[in-house]
Amino acid sequence: MSQMKHIDSAPSTPGKFKMEKSSYIHRLRWHSSLAKLTFWSFVFLGLILVFFFRSPSSSSPLPSDLSRRSLRTYSWGGPAWEKRVRSSARVRSRNGISVLVTGAAGFVGTHVSAALKRRGDGVLGLDNFNDYYDPSLKRARQALLERTGVFIVEGDINDMALLRKLFEVVAFTHVMHLAAQAGVRYAMENPSSYVHSNIAGLVSLLEVCKSANPQPAIAWASSSSVYGLNTKVPFSERDRTDQPASLYAATKKAGEEIAHTYNHIYGLSLTGLRFFTVYGPWGRPDMAYFFFTRDILKGKSISIFEAANHGTVARDFTYIDDIVKGCLAALDTAEKSTGTGGKKKGPAQLRVFNLGNTSPVPVTDLVSILERLLKVKAKRNIMKLPRNGDVQFTHANISSAQRELGYKPTTDLQTGLKKFVRWIFASHGERSFFDWWTLFAGHSELYQKKSRTIHYNSWKCFTGCAVIKVSKPTMFEA
Repeated sequence: MSQMKHIDSAPSTPGKFKMEKSSYIHRLRWHSSLAKLTFWSFVFLGLILVFFFRSPSSSSPLPSDLSRRSLRTYSWGGPAWEKRVRSSARVRSRNGISVLVTGAAGFVGTHVSAALKRRGDGVLGLDNFNDYYDPSLKRARQALLERTGVFIVEGDINDMALLRKLFEVVAFTHVMHLAAQAGVRYAMENPSSYVHSNIAGLVSLLEVCKSANPQPAIAWASSSSVYGLNTKVPFSERDRTDQPASLYAATKKAGEEIAHTYNHIYGLSLTGLRFFTVYGPWGRPDMAYFFFTRDILKGKSISIFEAANHGTVARDFTYIDDIVKGCLAALDTAEKSTGTGGKKKGPAQLRVFNLGNTSPVPVTDLVSILERLLKVKAKRNIMKLPRNGDVQFTHANISSAQRELGYKPTTDLQTGLKKFVRWIFASHGERSFFDWWTLFAGHSELYQKKSRTIHYNSWKCFTGCAVIKVSKPTMFEA
């Protein structure tokens, strides 16, 4: 990714001038300095605008740019569009709810949307299909959801005109906010994308929700990354979260503080969910279990991190079905927001829960399980844990979620990975997902053609020939 060019900034003040005898010369110098100051001020302002609203040119194939996330022109509106929105959001069960799911084409968003629709709730998705990893996988998820009756509106959560229009067309009772810039390491390459999505995007959504009538109850995805450098285990919601180890974690922590503010001022009912290393079918290809599987099958070496003094790196891996149950329980137990027209009428519910598995597993054990399931020996390359945002371990205390949500994870890592591997091979027998990945890499037009005709068989289906081009693997994300 190419870096933005910087220029030396001019001094913020014209500096000291020696008084001349001639007032004319004095005025001339003063006007000249003022002109220079004005000029450099405009230059500086221009650079700021370029940084935030344009992507840097890049000869690298990595997705660099916020422009594809913030300035893309989306087509929406019109009678036909509104009809699809209403149809998708229509409640079909007696006690159902109407939910706007942001990030609906993402890993968790797809599973949550399908689960809500399955039980008769109204569901409308929103996603910008950005290219943090190749959008083909997201399009395949979109096609799957469309078969269940879920319409995903293509747009950005910072597009407040679009958000207002959605709330004008549908009186959503709930919002499940899952849209975010994911990944710990990528923040070192494109930090502004995290501010754009995780902070500005959350504020844009809450601004629209506060003025909606009625105000929806909101559940949203925080992260176990907020625990940062905390060494007390297991992590409890009461533990300190003021030592983030990555910018991603910092933006999620900022989100929790922003949620508190909107709850306090505007009466929005808000529930934050701290996910712990979610995995499973239809997952993100930048996650360790996913690209470990790919590289093991292709005979490539895999990098396994260890902490100082050969310390164990472990994660509280949580299967997607368990996370979905926690998300639905958060929506079902959410109290109504108390504001009207942007004004708070009384105290509103504010909660945060850990959603984990409570059983941390060393990374080496994860690899051993994959070896047994794939019947292939991994080529292990042991490396020191880098200082790039990854932490040594995560471990969830879920007592609050158990008590208030009835949350109880039931899938251990062995069982969950078995389901993931079964998904990899589901549609093509011995020919794995990754064979198709290699075969069709770079042929996105072939994917588009195939995605219209492939038979989707619930959650066990294959993704067609989705092209998955990962910007940079994230070893572990909480």
